[in-house]
Amino acid sequence: MTKDDQMAFETILVEHAAAIEAQLRQILDGRALAGEIARPERLMAAMRHGVLNGGKRLRPFLVMESAALFSADGEAAWRVATALECMHCYSLIHDDLPAMDDDDLRRGQPTVHKAFDEATAILAGDALLTLAFDILADEATVLPPDRKVALMLALSRAAGVGGMVGGQMLDLEAERNRPDEAGIIRLQAMKTGALIRFACEAGAIVAGAPAQDRERLAEFGSAIGLAFQLADDLLDLTANASQMGKATGKDAAAGKATLVALHGATWARSQLQGLVDQAHALLEPYGERAALLKEAAKFVAVRSN
Repeated sequence: MTKDDQMAFETILVEHAAAIEAQLRQILDGRALAGEIARPERLMAAMRHGVLNGGKRLRPFLVMESAALFSADGEAAWRVATALECMHCYSLIHDDLPAMDDDDLRRGQPTVHKAFDEATAILAGDALLTLAFDILADEATVLPPDRKVALMLALSRAAGVGGMVGGQMLDLEAERNRPDEAGIIRLQAMKTGALIRFACEAGAIVAGAPAQDRERLAEFGSAIGLAFQLADDLLDLTANASQMGKATGKDAAAGKATLVALHGATWARSQLQGLVDQAHALLEPYGERAALLKEAAKFVAVRSN
């Protein structure tokens, strides 16, 4: 990816991020919805702090672009993308807690438990997790019932005990018992990769695409999910806190098992190129329609924060 290509792609990503931010602001309105009794202001403020704080919004972008491959309904895709970002932000709020990764900064701002308190941060994460499924189920997400059910099932599996949450458990266990290479790959595929895989598959689900397309997009998501984590581990080793908007060097200081720690930075960069090539090959059947998703795969591998 040339510098000009990267800048052009980042401009598109920023435009998508602004659109999803507008959706999130609307969703996080303080007015109670039908069936709700009240929305406590402190809880809503903590949720907004954890969500409306910038970020690349890569996962919503992947939902939108995977949906665009099949000319899916754009409004429905935006709703699914918003639900996924609520799920992702919940995971970040909980991941930052003292009992987990214990981070004071996220995207250059105090983490939710620092800006508010631990109990409020836990509840804000809980509320965002629940809100993700509220968005998918709401009648405003105009999709056939079978597609809604498929989305909720796929997101549950990606986010739950066999996906992101299970991966976080494996990550905590890895601090005591260092996993081998296969264990690291499984951990990362669950903790980081599962939601990225869902993001790519979700567009095909929204569109009602055939099973083979769902699987191809899911495989694409798996490839870039692994690339995302590999690049993240490289950045933790080489970048500084101002670049990343959070503390760096923590993995090495904690003796965490990562593929970069196991094989070194040179090996990791070679692997990243291989994963980008794999991702591109999976998108070949879609021709020029997949151009932005191909750029996303490159961006994941070369990003600087």
